[in-house]
Amino acid sequence: MQRLQQLFEENPRIVCGLMSGTSLDGVDAAVARLSGSGRALECETLAYVEASYGTVLRKYLLKNSTDETSSVRALSQLDVRVAHSYADAVREAVGEAGLDMDDLDLVGSHGQTVHHVPDPEPFAGEEVHSTLQIGDPSVLANLLRTSVVGDFRPADMACGGQGAPLVPYFDYTLFADPDETRGMLNLGGIANLTVLPSGASAEDVYAFDTGPADMVIDALMERLFDTPYDEDGALASEGRVHNDLLDALIAEDDYFDRPPPKSTGRERYGVDYAEAFLERADDLSARDLVATATALTARSVHLAYEQFVEERHSLDTLIVSGGGVWNRALMHMLQDLFAGVEVRTSSHYGIDSDAKEALCSAVFAHECRLPKGD
Repeated sequence: MQRLQQLFEENPRIVCGLMSGTSLDGVDAAVARLSGSGRALECETLAYVEASYGTVLRKYLLKNSTDETSSVRALSQLDVRVAHSYADAVREAVGEAGLDMDDLDLVGSHGQTVHHVPDPEPFAGEEVHSTLQIGDPSVLANLLRTSVVGDFRPADMACGGQGAPLVPYFDYTLFADPDETRGMLNLGGIANLTVLPSGASAEDVYAFDTGPADMVIDALMERLFDTPYDEDGALASEGRVHNDLLDALIAEDDYFDRPPPKSTGRERYGVDYAEAFLERADDLSARDLVATATALTARSVHLAYEQFVEERHSLDTLIVSGGGVWNRALMHMLQDLFAGVEVRTSSHYGIDSDAKEALCSAVFAHECRLPKGD
């Protein structure tokens, strides 16, 4: 109890945020010094590391993220095994920051999503929606001997949300501007867009998943080139976008026309989607396939802007984060589509584009542990 009381009184706090996304490749850990709350929040990044799951663990996660191959026993074991990976990542990040574990006040853990059902469906006589993240916070807290805050996504869904995207609060606190209307685009496995109208209050902010970001590209890279991603977008740059196929993919997918709020994930844009993509385009070269998948991400992001944002809030700046910022082909496509809009990365504003989502988890944990009155 005394430790919790001390935690409430700590300000600033040293917090480690964890994020492991739909790519299932590992966990991002960011250590930050945090103080204040809301628009008065101050966030100083002290260290950031990317810790790979490794081939074996990633294989288990992929296998147990689909209905056909998942196992209740394996998920139970993975819940604990992933927590061990998280603990290793925290220790590495704390060491990278030049700190001792005793200096760490708090950990915020998103958890590894293995299944996401954002829209209510009939189940056992009730309409329910659900989401499942593994990496047990209790196990993690015990391994690290520090307080852990988690279950952010289920908490959002319990309150009637879609469980994704989760970054709008973070975007608002650190990026809202009195004069500019900004779009915050995160390119992970899935792409999500937060809209920050100029001079916005928290109630004015809205966000939604636009569709695939790296997920389809990465699946094709593994299938065609036995490598996890298109480094620097080099292969997409060498290929040619087949616009007939791209137009068909956009036209036939009802997700793109569905108005927000909405979220999606591996259930829609995972391996099965990539296999169907390959089957209908088996006459194209491998590089052309990667180029077309990359264009699918860019086009679907811009389509979401045209359909659901532009008429209400024309963007002055698009601020991009996530692994997709390193795909130069994708970034060039976005710059072409968003002509007249300044396209920058979050690193330009002092928030590492790779670390942003992990920092978001740190901020959530920090805000959850503020004493009354703050």
